[in-house]
Amino acid sequence: MIERWNRDQVLALAPDAPSQKAAQGVSSPGKWSGIGVTADALWGECKGSGSKPYRACVDLSEPAYRCSCPSRKFPCKHALGLLLLWSADGVPAADEPADWVAEWLDQRRDRAAKAATRAAATADPAESGPPGGGRRAEQREQRVAAGLSELERWLADQIRQGIAGSRRHDHWDGLAKRLIDAQAPAVAGSVSRLNAVLATEDWPARLLGEYALLHLLSVAHRRLPEMVRASGDGADAPERAGAPHPAAAGLLQRVRERVGFPVTKEEVLAGETVRDVWDVLGRRDEEQDRLIARRVWLRGRATGRPALVLSFAPVGQALDASLVTGTALDADLAFYPGPSPLRALVAARHDAAPAGPAPGSTPERALEEVARALAGDPWVDSWPVVLDGVTPARGSSWQLAGPSGGLALHPSAGTPWRLLAASGGHPLTVAAEWTPRGLRPLTTWDEKGRVIVL
Repeated sequence: MIERWNRDQVLALAPDAPSQKAAQGVSSPGKWSGIGVTADALWGECKGSGSKPYRACVDLSEPAYRCSCPSRKFPCKHALGLLLLWSADGVPAADEPADWVAEWLDQRRDRAAKAATRAAATADPAESGPPGGGRRAEQREQRVAAGLSELERWLADQIRQGIAGSRRHDHWDGLAKRLIDAQAPAVAGSVSRLNAVLATEDWPARLLGEYALLHLLSVAHRRLPEMVRASGDGADAPERAGAPHPAAAGLLQRVRERVGFPVTKEEVLAGETVRDVWDVLGRRDEEQDRLIARRVWLRGRATGRPALVLSFAPVGQALDASLVTGTALDADLAFYPGPSPLRALVAARHDAAPAGPAPGSTPERALEEVARALAGDPWVDSWPVVLDGVTPARGSSWQLAGPSGGLALHPSAGTPWRLLAASGGHPLTVAAEWTPRGLRPLTTWDEKGRVIVL
């Protein structure tokens, strides 16, 4: 049986605040009939405005949702209300799911099996056939190189002329469009998001920092052939002539990924995997280029490895909600290549794992881990940390303080009221997202080991 989630975990699944409020309005037992829960499924019928009740069910192993209501929100208020009722121990256990629920679960398993078969066929070179488009790939490489060369010149001009003219919000539009034409979409996205820097008080320093990272990326891409040759000339170089040293291969891949040459999911899933019990520390949604990006942070209990699972959806459409904050999953993760591997895909799930506070470390140890990540990948802009024995404290700004030091909170955190209430002046274990501007608190745990979403 999957461990029952608490109220905070359920409400964290809601797509917006109105959905949270509406879900609480349909979470009373009197609204439901035919409810039940098994090891991996939850279902019930909710009284609505029509003559027929709405049928809602949840596959708890993912989770995934289904409801007969016409709502376009996902999960809808009925699925959330049913989960709230379950979290309050208001759903009786059943031996078998209802027929209509069993049919839906069977359909999901069939689709998953077919998808796994297609993925295996794609990953098999014998099935996928020889790669094509060599000339097209060469043309793209030339366009990208020309676009990044223009970016270098543009940055040099900005430093020579001064950054006072950057206060116009359309200052980077032309450059971003030219980088898109040069088929370097990731760099174009980084340039287009520079507008957000102007909203901060210390915008000149932050803008110069962003310019420095863009310059470092463009120079690194220009020197890729030189880096490959240099890394292959050492005494411990691979036997194949021209092959990069393994220590440099991840950095080379990361540079190309930051420019806009992505690694496919099939390539990632075909590589090695890491099995562990992964604590789901929290998530954050943000809008990027007319898409909603969801970051879900995990950390392995045995390996201590951090992981980031990314998903994207157009504004208004459902995002992946299969990783629930505060839960733990026994799973195999496949990591994207890089000098500081962080982004990952869930390759396989195993049995459910008991939830509880994630193992933490001191602020000093956490900073050492972040420093190692930055040494391997200078463009890292966030990293998950779990701090043990810290309390929220107010100095020049709010911070999470331990016995020998503390880490400042991100300005957007404001006054951390929920964290202060949970602490009551006593040390806590807190999961947070490190950023160059400070920590974004994600979750903490109460004295009974129950998660509190911050």
